[in-house]
Amino acid sequence: MNFGDLPETHTKFAESQIVILPVPYDGTSTWLKGANKGPQAILEASANLELYDIETDSEVYLQGIHTLKPVTEATTPESMYTAVLTSVISLINQKKFIVTIGGEHSISTGAIEAHAQNFNDLTVLQLDAHADLRPEYDGSKYNHACVMSRVNELGLPFTQVGIRSMDVSEKKQLKAEKTFFAKDIVKQLNWQKKIIPTLSQNVYITIDLDVFDPAIMPSTGTPEPGGLDWWSVLELLRLVAQNRNIVGFDLVELCPDPNHKAPDFLAAKLIYKLLSYKFGEIK
Repeated sequence: MNFGDLPETHTKFAESQIVILPVPYDGTSTWLKGANKGPQAILEASANLELYDIETDSEVYLQGIHTLKPVTEATTPESMYTAVLTSVISLINQKKFIVTIGGEHSISTGAIEAHAQNFNDLTVLQLDAHADLRPEYDGSKYNHACVMSRVNELGLPFTQVGIRSMDVSEKKQLKAEKTFFAKDIVKQLNWQKKIIPTLSQNVYITIDLDVFDPAIMPSTGTPEPGGLDWWSVLELLRLVAQNRNIVGFDLVELCPDPNHKAPDFLAAKLIYKLLSYKFGEIK
């Protein structure tokens, strides 16, 4: 199935500016399993999207959105990192805008590094409930809890938004001036404007769906109370698109519940909204 259940005229690889890369990997998750089913659930939900975006007065699918076959050949976190890195580098070299969908958060590491190799002046913007700054976890430095530690090793600046859970060992890697804890921002008006100055011209966005409050996004492997709401996250993404160049993004950690489809649709809608912000004209 292709994203949006689009007609073939808007999904041919050669003519599509946007590429969806599904990575159904769930090898290092440490609580609820099922993120490997996330990409398929997002694609199925996306078939029910309205393709006209009211806010940007645009139909971003007209840019062409091609959905690739899932990356499934790797079985360890290390081999998955390599497989995603190789795939994304190849797509960037073909001038595609890549949306990587997981799967657990470990799949982001290869995608981020691929963009770092191809874009100068790059900041990683992380929307997440967890800091993900452990040097290694469960014997692997490519665990889902280590994503931002790998970003730090690459020497990339990063901004973290929505954090509300971390281990004390992660404090030493935390960038206080670029960490926006959920407990602080939910009490502020227009907090999103404070994020923009922390970002360089080029921005890669990694979205762990547990950044949202479980009231609207219960379908994650590690839900945390006290998360962000739909409109506040959209406002941040809109401002980033207005003021910076988004070079790519990923969306991870959907652990779908077959009896509760709303979170699947939220994930699909969020992808389409961010693409609309990237390619449409924001009013």
